[in-house]
Amino acid sequence: MALMTTRVLVLEDDDGLRASLRLVLENDGYDVLEAAEAEQALRLVQDPGVDLMLVDLMLGGVDGFTFIRRARPGTEAPIVVISARDGVEDIVAALEAGADDYVTKPFDVAEVRARLLALLRRPSLSSAGTPTNGRAHDGVGSGGQDVFVLDQDDGPLVFDRGAAQLSRGGREIHLTITEYRLLSVMAENAGRVLSRSSLLEHVWEQGFFGDERIVDVHVRRLRKKLERDPSAPRTLVTVRGLGYRLDTR
Repeated sequence: MALMTTRVLVLEDDDGLRASLRLVLENDGYDVLEAAEAEQALRLVQDPGVDLMLVDLMLGGVDGFTFIRRARPGTEAPIVVISARDGVEDIVAALEAGADDYVTKPFDVAEVRARLLALLRRPSLSSAGTPTNGRAHDGVGSGGQDVFVLDQDDGPLVFDRGAAQLSRGGREIHLTITEYRLLSVMAENAGRVLSRSSLLEHVWEQGFFGDERIVDVHVRRLRKKLERDPSAPRTLVTVRGLGYRLDTR
C-alpha cells in the first residue's frame, strides 16, 4: 500500500474513468489530485506538487504529449501514460517526451497499481542510493565507485552517483530518475557490455510492459546529455547484437 503522503495526479478527460482511478488509488492510500485538462494539471504539478502521474494522451485542448514535455523539466515525478493509442510510434513519442512507463487501454487496474508501486520502489534522485540494490545478475555488479570521470576530447564529464549529479565544466546537466538509474548501472559496469534485457531488469525492475525498445529510447535521450555528437556516440556506445557499453576514456 502507498503512504498517505504519496500524491498522485490523474490527468484524464473521461470523467468516469478518472473517478474510478481516484477511488482505487485512494483505497490504496494515495492522495489523489484530478485534472481533466492539461493546463489545470500543469498548475497542480507546480503547486502543491506531485509524486507520481497518470496521464492520458488524447485530451481536449493541449494533448498529453505536450503536457509531458512541459511538465518534465520542472519535476522528477515518474509519469505513467494510460492511453488507447497502442502504436509503436505513440509509445516511443511518449517516452521521448519524458514518460517513464506506458499502459494501453483497456487496462486491468491491478496492472496500473503494480506499475505505480514499481516506480515508488525506485530511489529518488535526492536519496541517490545504489540503484541495483547491490544485486549481481546477468553481468551487472553492485559497483562501489561514487564519482566517475568520463574523459572526452573537449574536457571531462563528471558523474557523481552519490550526489546524483552530472556536470561538464562545472555546469550541471539535469537527469531524470530513469536517466540517473540507467547511467548509474552503466557506470558501475563501465567497459562491459550490458544487454537490453539486463538493463530492463535493473533499471526498470521489470516494471515496464516488457518491450526492450524502452531501453533504446532512454539511451538516445541520455546520449543527448552525454555526447557532443549523439549521432556518433563515443561514450555510450552500441555493441551491435549485444547491447550497450559505457566507455570511460
